[in-house]
Amino acid sequence: MRAEIGCLTRNVKYRGDPETSADNMYGAIFFFHSPGDESLTARLENIELENVGQAFKIGRYAVHFHMIGTVSNSYARFNAIHQSFNRAFTMHGTSYLSLRENVVYEAMGHNFFIEDAAETKNYMYKNLVMKVLRSNSLLNTD
Repeated sequence: MRAEIGCLTRNVKYRGDPETSADNMYGAIFFFHSPGDESLTARLENIELENVGQAFKIGRYAVHFHMIGTVSNSYARFNAIHQSFNRAFTMHGTSYLSLRENVVYEAMGHNFFIEDAAETKNYMYKNLVMKVLRSNSLLNTD
């Protein structure tokens, strides 16, 4: 037998309030937005995100790349997201983003969400997603 194993801990932690986030389903978020192509560079690497995302709020996902256009210098790699109340990674109007070797555990809804299907040339490689949770606060497919 073989099993996939993913480490959920990192030295750098970004998290919602440990006392209230779980009860309110309201956590911390990363929201990246800019006026256009290559005007923003986001590099998330080796970060642990816990109690993130905000349920019942459209656009308040754990990590949200929003209407940026081309971001060939941006990436999210080797991160761990667990206990997300609203997805893990969302690409909306974003192209050439690299998402590789991330671990996602107990996140609600679509964990790697391509929002409008107009997003092109994004690179997703060796990501591990475990224990996806159903969400009644998002799309019917979540």
